[in-house]
Amino acid sequence: MLRRITIAFLLVGICLAQDNISRMDQVVHGYTDSKLFMGSVLVARDGKVLLSKGYGFADMEWDVPNSPTTKFRLGSVTKQFTAACILLLEERGKLKLDDPVKKYMTDAPAAWDKITIFNLLTHTSGIPNFTAFYDYDSTKTIATTPEKLVARLRDKPLEFQPGEKYNYSNSGYVLLGYLIEKVSQQSYSQFVQENIFNPLGMKDSGYDSSSAIIPQRASGYVPGPKGVVNADYVDMSVPFAAGGLYSTTEDLLRWEQGLMGGKLLSPASLQKMTTPFKNIYALGVGVSTMNGHKVISHSGSVDGFYTELEYYPEDKLTVVVLANLMEQAPEGIARKLAAVAHGENVPLPTATKEITVSPAVLESYVGTYELKPSFNLVVTFEDGQLMMQATGQLKVPIFAESETKFFLKVVDAQVEFFKNEKSEVTYLMLHQNGRDIKGAKISHFSAAYYLQRGVDHYTKGDYDQAIQDFSEAIRSDPKTPRALLDRGTANLYAGHFSDAQQDLSQNLHLDPTDPYAMIWLYLSRAKGGADGKDELKTNAAGLDLSKWPGPVIQLYLGRSTPEDTLHAAGGDSDQKCEYGFYVGEYRALRGERPQALILFRGAADGCPKDFMEYIPAVLEMKALETQK
Repeated sequence: MLRRITIAFLLVGICLAQDNISRMDQVVHGYTDSKLFMGSVLVARDGKVLLSKGYGFADMEWDVPNSPTTKFRLGSVTKQFTAACILLLEERGKLKLDDPVKKYMTDAPAAWDKITIFNLLTHTSGIPNFTAFYDYDSTKTIATTPEKLVARLRDKPLEFQPGEKYNYSNSGYVLLGYLIEKVSQQSYSQFVQENIFNPLGMKDSGYDSSSAIIPQRASGYVPGPKGVVNADYVDMSVPFAAGGLYSTTEDLLRWEQGLMGGKLLSPASLQKMTTPFKNIYALGVGVSTMNGHKVISHSGSVDGFYTELEYYPEDKLTVVVLANLMEQAPEGIARKLAAVAHGENVPLPTATKEITVSPAVLESYVGTYELKPSFNLVVTFEDGQLMMQATGQLKVPIFAESETKFFLKVVDAQVEFFKNEKSEVTYLMLHQNGRDIKGAKISHFSAAYYLQRGVDHYTKGDYDQAIQDFSEAIRSDPKTPRALLDRGTANLYAGHFSDAQQDLSQNLHLDPTDPYAMIWLYLSRAKGGADGKDELKTNAAGLDLSKWPGPVIQLYLGRSTPEDTLHAAGGDSDQKCEYGFYVGEYRALRGERPQALILFRGAADGCPKDFMEYIPAVLEMKALETQK
């Protein structure tokens, strides 16, 4: 009789485990059915795999399915590997975490004197995030080196004193990769391969390469207005030690087992790695509590990929979600899979019924809502869909369950909007993780909305309206990228030279290495009747003038000829258009009307219409055509 009872309990346990696995699969399907997820998932407890499965396609054009052995770009999940490399070097006596960066970079700028390796690891260095630089999108496709990446950071002013604050910055981990190479005398990829991947048996992991043939590597995709499209190209030398690795769900389980099982780091080093410093961030990982369970985690994103890796030390639970569709779903999926594994009741994403709400009502919710200082939720209405974006995070759709209540599918969260007695929306309430967070509406439209509207008016030649929009963007958020630069350009071509000079000078104060601000400031001086050469020479002293737009600056300084400058464009059509425009400005300032007219016509024909040079080229061309 006792034996029968034991067997009965065993069968119940098996049924419960199978129910959990089935529920996990249903959780993921809730996202795939909504076209919010495509990738591979793994859940394991104490080394035993509970769920390991691929969803959707690794290659949509060839219908190649995702699987547990599909290789995905990791994005910022890379950072924990970089942190582990630094700790290994410390264990070997090659460096110390409290060493100043300048000990290994004698030519580091004076502003970095107090920055330590620990500051880089914990995002407390004050060095600004290079992926937020104005030219990141235009440079991410160009192969680079660690030395060139570091050179881009040298002249940027610190955002705060080292150790004073936390501000997530990929720049710090680029610097760590550079230090790993200098200290170890190996490339970053070699060091990670020989000291982490090989010892832990991670045979399907490595440093990604845009040129190498990597079997079973997934292609990256992003949502488009009419469905999924191929992601933008990014050369993987750019994310480097901040986000350049690839792996599989199975290999990441080996990583967690090796790291947390003491196979890689000493107990003291592992303790350092998992002890938070500021804002729950430790060394390459975040450490927090989720529904009463301690979790060590990190998410990652790089064009076309979004990843989430979580480890719950209390029950040795590992959750890996790797996506080749750039949606924020992996975080929500991972949280729900962990909750199912912990025996919690998890509603499926499709359990909430979506309803249709009139566009007029949806538009009334558009605006910026402040949850806390420097952390906002921006709500926009795009192509009939209400969208929400938290500071520093991806934009995600929100769906109506009533006229005032909305839910997210990518994470388990709800948003409710509230109105005053005049039927004006005054605040929202974010419901997430058992908390209610109020966000007061501080602007009807977001800074990003005004910035985009300003660009739209600028590209139509409506400079005065563009200036108003750029001003609103700056008022809504003084740190809006490019707003000062764009307003200065609009002022320049509206003929408001003094205002242009003020904006562009202020932009250069914030970013002394912005070459466009240098060029447009010079043009605003020259068009206003002043000689700006000495100022341009001083501003450009630290730039590499062999690269765009260096040849234009050389021309304006009288060190080159128009012919040599145009030749520098090579065969690139976009650069031909830009070089042609700026050489046209040079010719026009010298009164060389026929030559300038030819160049402006070429720029008007050759420049894409979303280029800032396009409309000025058209208007300058028309102005010259009317001259006798």
